[in-house]
Amino acid sequence: MKKPTHAFKEIADVIDQDMAARAYAFKQMAAHSEYRSLLGTIARVCITALDKKHKIMACGNGGSFADAQHMIAEFVGAYKNRNRPPMAALMLPTNSSDFSAIANDYGYEEVFARPLRGLGKKDDILFGISTSGGSKNIIKAFEAANEMGIYTIALTGQNPSEMSRIANIWLPAPATVTNIIQEVHIQYIHSICGAVENHFFGKGR
Repeated sequence: MKKPTHAFKEIADVIDQDMAARAYAFKQMAAHSEYRSLLGTIARVCITALDKKHKIMACGNGGSFADAQHMIAEFVGAYKNRNRPPMAALMLPTNSSDFSAIANDYGYEEVFARPLRGLGKKDDILFGISTSGGSKNIIKAFEAANEMGIYTIALTGQNPSEMSRIANIWLPAPATVTNIIQEVHIQYIHSICGAVENHFFGKGR
């Protein structure tokens, strides 16, 4: 069978374009000090909260739901130092039964706000992760958090949004394409978790 060389070229072009977009976003992140400054501020906010026995919470939809779970796993499990205690962090909602029951009975827009009202306390932290910044259920959770005195941190793409407007801290990714934004968010999550872990427990192994 003759090889479809044109198809292979198209595949290579797509990969090259994707890698170029990724490299550009990470180059922008490294070149502009405001990203490092925001990451440092967020790490310090998390350190202060944890030091005062408060907790970190996170929420997101789709791929950002997975990123939020990833963040919580780094805090509760370990980022690099496996010889340290867990840190106080939880995902919203806490299980799939909560998720489906709240969505069914109260609407999908309440799936994060309702458990937040039951579990959140003043001076806790809530991370909302959204590539668009327009996720209505995260906006609802931020509104509830603001009423409760919970500190809100928005991770979104580079464009201003409703989430960026109401969050205490907005950390944008220097990208507008969903998959690149998600990859930058993972870098942010690792940087934040690494800085917080190192502050409390050192680098470990």
